[in-house]
Amino acid sequence: MANAKRKGLTREETEAMKEALEERNSEKNEGEGAVLAKIARLPEPDRSLAKKVHAIIMKAGPTLTPRLWYGMPAYSSSEGKTICWFQDAHKFKARYASLGFSDKAKLDEGPMWPVAFAIGQLNASSEARIAALVKKAVGP
Repeated sequence: MANAKRKGLTREETEAMKEALEERNSEKNEGEGAVLAKIARLPEPDRSLAKKVHAIIMKAGPTLTPRLWYGMPAYSSSEGKTICWFQDAHKFKARYASLGFSDKAKLDEGPMWPVAFAIGQLNASSEARIAALVKKAVGP
């Protein structure tokens, strides 16, 4: 039955929830070391993309603290609130990686604005856009 409603979580969703529970119960998921270790375990091309995005975020948002969030590299404010995260394509079998922003990010722009961005590849333009988004998200 192709149209039958699925019950429960997918394997990928279940794995993300397990990672989140482990993160809450462990301090080893905090800091740049944890994020870099996670990135090192990603399959290509997600690994190379995540390394570059991490470097851009760290330079554009020097006050952000890297950590793992639902098993993804994420970046938090000094208050511990997640501002943005990198979701690799492999995690949910998507065709592209994405950069997401939480409601704590200061991206408000009129009555409606984007909070997630597909990343197919990085070039000078997309790298500059990521840097600008992170700077805006962190705000003054």
